[in-house]
Amino acid sequence: MEKQRSAYLCAFAAVLFWSTSASAFKICLAPERLNVPVLLLLFGASLVSSAVLLIHLLISGKARLLKTLSREDMARSAFLGFLNPFLYYTVLFKAYSILPAQQAQPLNFVWPLTLVLLSIPILKQKIKRRDILAILISFAGVLVISTKGHILSFKLTDPLGVALATGSSIPWALYWIYNIKNKRDEVLTLFLNFTWASVYVLALILVTGELQTLSFRGILGVTYVGLFEMGITFLLWLKALKRSQTTAHVAGLIYLVPFVSLIVIHFVLGETILPSTIAGAVLIVGGILLQRH
Repeated sequence: MEKQRSAYLCAFAAVLFWSTSASAFKICLAPERLNVPVLLLLFGASLVSSAVLLIHLLISGKARLLKTLSREDMARSAFLGFLNPFLYYTVLFKAYSILPAQQAQPLNFVWPLTLVLLSIPILKQKIKRRDILAILISFAGVLVISTKGHILSFKLTDPLGVALATGSSIPWALYWIYNIKNKRDEVLTLFLNFTWASVYVLALILVTGELQTLSFRGILGVTYVGLFEMGITFLLWLKALKRSQTTAHVAGLIYLVPFVSLIVIHFVLGETILPSTIAGAVLIVGGILLQRH
């Protein structure tokens, strides 16, 4: 009983931290706020996350696992790190730099259904009628949010931002598909992924010439994202899943994130939450729950 209570506490903490992520992204990226460039935000956050995960490996005695890695393991980590966090967060942060947080956050949440769609050609899985219905319901939610409720006009508020926010679900889903057969320690895998992502982002920054110094507030914002969107929160979620009697006991809590995020967005960013955003989020999460259960 005590172990399950601990699992719930870790899961709720993770949900709370992830619910602040959308606001943190917007504060960092918005020109009128901290105005941190997309690549610098990802580079700094990846470094912070890598540091947190390395510290955890050292404390837990798992750092020795680094010596057991083969060239094949490193090549696999390089590939997975390219998908997530490098490609996923580059696309996602760009979406947040364009769209209001209340639009970008729920649009990004369609990844479980993208996972279903991509599993058909890649894993040769069959799609069921319920899956098709769930996908249609969730993407109806995407349409409601993208058009601010004016579905019949089919006029997207920002086509590029919408494409990026929903499209970010593709590298995220691909990451999980190709990570299915990974038997390595989860924290070690995450550490390697973020380390590779840091290398990729740094190379891109040097090529594009976007390297610049950040203000103290900018550094604090980047550090917050690295700690509470990535490093610490990933560890909390993994701990919740391991301590829970079954993953189902805590996994369902993740569906609270879009709705708690909207509350945080309203009070922290001052965005007026549109009825279409709430309706769209309900449809997106409803479709996912239908597909899952």
